[in-house]
Amino acid sequence: MDITSPSTRIDASSDRPVPDEAAENRWLGLRLRQSRRQRQLSIRELALKTGLSVGMVSQIERGLSTPSLRSLRLLANTLEVPISWFFPDSPQAMAERRYIVRSDQRRRLNVPHVGIVQEVVSPKDPGAIEIYEIILEPGASSGPEAYRHNGEKAGLVLTGMLTIQLDGDQYVLEPGDSFRFPSTLSHRFANPGSAQTRLIWIVLSANVSDHGSRESPSVHSN
Repeated sequence: MDITSPSTRIDASSDRPVPDEAAENRWLGLRLRQSRRQRQLSIRELALKTGLSVGMVSQIERGLSTPSLRSLRLLANTLEVPISWFFPDSPQAMAERRYIVRSDQRRRLNVPHVGIVQEVVSPKDPGAIEIYEIILEPGASSGPEAYRHNGEKAGLVLTGMLTIQLDGDQYVLEPGDSFRFPSTLSHRFANPGSAQTRLIWIVLSANVSDHGSRESPSVHSN
């Protein structure tokens, strides 16, 4: 089934096109339903595998709920697709996108109630590495609990402050500071400051060669 990208609307204050949030939710729901059916899973079976409620999965599929990035990570891992698979393609995407991503062609996921904007800055074609630019509003975090999985992560703080917890140890990073760690370490991150934090987040998944899937930044609200 071919699913076209969601539409945009014009921001009256800037005369620039901006994403239609309702359309994006419907598009994401269709992508989720497509992947679930391809794997011959019922909504109940997918809910059991992810640990999400049946009602939540159903609402996401129908475009009635904006999932947290934690929920998207759980869905992506269960369905063996990269989280960026749920990101809508830019309508301006060109043939060069196999190797190049222009700044106005990034796939974007906005979770306003959590205070997170996540953009894929790596090309869409399958590869071992995915690169994201993440904006965290003050207080936004990867959730109240640390998590771990296979793979490796790295990044660079562009603006603001970032705290990273690794196996119980906490580190405070400022602009220009960078990091790299195995994802098997229990980890969590947050913006503890009073201003936005922007960072580059790089993910290398250990199972990419086996499944062609990649981990996400996994920022979430619960």
